[in-house]
Parts: sequence; C-alpha cells; structure tokens
Amino acid sequence: MLKVQTNLAWDTLLPIEEGALANALHVRLTSALRDAIRVGKIPVGSALPPSRQLATDLRCSRWVVTEAYEQLVAEGYLEARVGSGTRVRLRDHKQPEPTLAATAAQPALRFDLTPGLPDFGAFPRSAWSRCIHDTIATMSSADLDYQSSGGHPRLRRVLREYLGRVRGAVVHEDDVTVTSGILDGLSLLLRALVTADRVRVAIEDPCWRRLVAAVQRTGLQVIPIEVDAEGMQTGDLSDVPVDAVIVAPAHQFPTGMVLTPERRMLLLEWARAADGLVLEDDYDAEFRYDRRPVGVLQGIDPGHVALFGSLSKTLAPGVGIGWVVTPRRWTEALRSVEARLTGPSTVEQLALAGFIETGAYDRHLRALRRGYRARRDLLVRTIIRRLPQCRVFGAAAGLHVLMGLPVGVTGEELTAELDARGIRVLDLRSCNVGLRRRRAGDLPREGIVFGYGNLPDEQVEPVVDEMGAAIRSLRS
Repeated sequence: MLKVQTNLAWDTLLPIEEGALANALHVRLTSALRDAIRVGKIPVGSALPPSRQLATDLRCSRWVVTEAYEQLVAEGYLEARVGSGTRVRLRDHKQPEPTLAATAAQPALRFDLTPGLPDFGAFPRSAWSRCIHDTIATMSSADLDYQSSGGHPRLRRVLREYLGRVRGAVVHEDDVTVTSGILDGLSLLLRALVTADRVRVAIEDPCWRRLVAAVQRTGLQVIPIEVDAEGMQTGDLSDVPVDAVIVAPAHQFPTGMVLTPERRMLLLEWARAADGLVLEDDYDAEFRYDRRPVGVLQGIDPGHVALFGSLSKTLAPGVGIGWVVTPRRWTEALRSVEARLTGPSTVEQLALAGFIETGAYDRHLRALRRGYRARRDLLVRTIIRRLPQCRVFGAAAGLHVLMGLPVGVTGEELTAELDARGIRVLDLRSCNVGLRRRRAGDLPREGIVFGYGNLPDEQVEPVVDEMGAAIRSLRS
C-alpha cells in the first residue's frame, strides 16, 4: 500500500515582509510562522524544516530560525520532539462557539436516491485497472504528447463502430468529439450555436435543471415545450421560432417517457424544414428492460441531429468521458469554440478504447442490465403492494422512476419530509421550466423522482416503507 506523507511544512511560502525594517528578522519570521499556523496553512502535526535547512533557504543565520522556533514553542504553537524535529502542536485555545444554524441537528444522509446515480459497487475495478495498466505499458511516446482537438483517433474509431453497432448511429470518426461528459459536449455545441447567430433553443418541460442553466449561460433563449405521456410535443415546434431542440427521445428525464414514432418523425420534419439542429441526449439508453433499446434519431437523419453520450451511467461520473457526434457542418464549428485546456486524459481514452475492443464493456453492460432489471422489478412490485395510492411512471428503462403522489400530498412536502428522514429525492415540480399549468390527463402534477441504481437490493423495501410512513405523516 502506498504511504502518502502530507505532514511536512518545508515548502510553505512564508511572506516575510522585507520592508518592515522596524522589526528584526527573527521577529518577522516568528510572526509569519504564527500567522501560517493560525490560518491552517501549516496544519497541526506538520514537521517544520530543521533550523539549519530553513536558515539556508531564507539566507539568514541559524540563530534567526532558532529564536523564532523557541518563541513559538513558548507560546504553545510548536513543540520540539526528540528524534522527530519541531512540529505544530494543537493549542488549547477555546474555539468560537458555533452558531445556532451550525448546531441545529442535521439528519444523516441514509439513502442518496439522486436520479441517475449508477451502482458504484458494480464499477469494474479489476477490468478497468487492467486496461489502464495495458495502456500505459503499450502506448507510444507520441501518445504522451498533447493531442489534437476532438480526442484520440483510436477512441474515435472505436466509438464509431460501437455507436453504429449498438445504437444504430451513422458515424464518421472525424465527426466524433471526445468530451468530459454530456453537459461538456452540450456546452460546446451551444457556444457554436451562439457563434452561428442561432438564438433560441427548445427544451423539454420538465427537464434536468442543469441543462436549462447550461443553455442560459451561453445567452441562448430557452423555449419550453411540454412533455406528456408520448414524450415531447414536437408538433408545437411549428408554432414557435426556434433554431435548435434538445431532446432525450429514448428516455425523457424526469418523466421516463419514450418519444413516439409519430413525434420522432414530426421532430425530424421540423429540422429539415427549418434547417434546425436536434441535440439528442442519449444519456441512459443502454438500460432498457422490457424490449430492445430504441435506435437513435441520429441514425435516421445524421445531417440534422447531434448525438450525445457518456460513461456516467454505465461506468461512473468520476470516469469523466463522454462524446458528441455532430453533423459535418457543425463539427468544425464545435472544434472552433473548443478552448479547453483539460479534458479526458489520453491514458483514459485509450483505456476505454481497449475496454470496448476486448468486449469487457459489453460484458459489463450485460451484467448491469440483469442487476438493474431485477432491482427495478423489486422496486415496482414493492410500490404497488405497499403504496397502492401511488403510480409509477417511466420504469421501462434507465435508473430512475417518477412516482405520482396521492391527493393532498405535494412533491415539495414529501421531498422535505424524506430529507428529514435522511432520504434524498427530487421534487417533480423542481424540474419545471415554464410556468403554465400542465394539460390534464397526462403525467402527474405532483410527484417525486428518485433513482435506484445505487440503492442496494436489500434496502429497497425499507426505503419504500419509509416513503409510505412519510406520506401517511403528511396526510394526517
């Protein structure tokens, strides 16, 4: 096991003011060390350099350093240990009293049901480690250099084949751009839209709020288009002037609805007639349990659809790799605004290429689907049996469900009640973009959205029971 040593204070920058001529050098050094300890720049337990070494670094006499050390030992900031040098000690001064807000009891987070979190325990550590090791052992010296915009050519070739095979995409490797995730790729293309004087972007309502914020940060105008049980109401696009549309046709967030074939065709007809751009968010389409995944829109019209994907659901958000496949005319525009100094490392890009090429990625996904489907089935059965007053939506795919609530219980109230019980969920209304009232007869107006990807199987029933207790508490 690697031993990490972080307790040395040898390299701490000490601002010893040379202009403070009224004080002797040992006084100024004492003050600088004292201030560094007080603000935590030199943590408790840190070993200070030997007096001879620090004197050499500061170009002063050793006496100056020993005087400073002895003064701080006397004040209780330092302690001299035989054989262990001089170290920062924990002083006995009284800490300020915490405020009422800080002392208020905060419930411990027992279950993080944030939608979209995968099963972190299922991360393929051994297989991924082998790919990292093999990559480092075999990569060329040229691969260690800065890479060209768009990502490593080998990974782009692998993604072209993979997306064509499993998602029905039509991909040329030159139009694949490797990103740090879907939001990263969307932000790049949105900036390209701004550069091209495209000003309005239609977005699903409700949707992921961080997506709305990403659009607004670029200065583009957000046009909400309502979602119902058939997905985004793409027929409304002909009535509003928009230049681009962001849509998740395979599994809409947060409702889980799938865009129907009729509305898919309406969307593509709009794109061709208006010369618009469809930004297809394919964030969790690998996980469909009751039938084969729906093919991507990009495969039908690659000239008007940009396809986004990532590893955040299939591996983990911490891996930090995604991709975007753009129509040829938008590839150059996207690359022209790409000014990122950091992104997925070449090592991780090549490791992913090997992970896919060896079939390890496919095997990992097959195992995940089996596990997630069993957990989904258990969750839905438990809700039906123990919460008959609630309805489940969007459970056919993905890693989250929308649960409609009984009359008299709001999503905001239930979210707060569950939070007090240490369970984190999402209020459906917090995903709303527009202010208009939803049309009757479609999706619930009140509900909570929660993920089950990182929820252990043995905790499914206790969590549902806790939800039931919270609902009963609110209704009473």
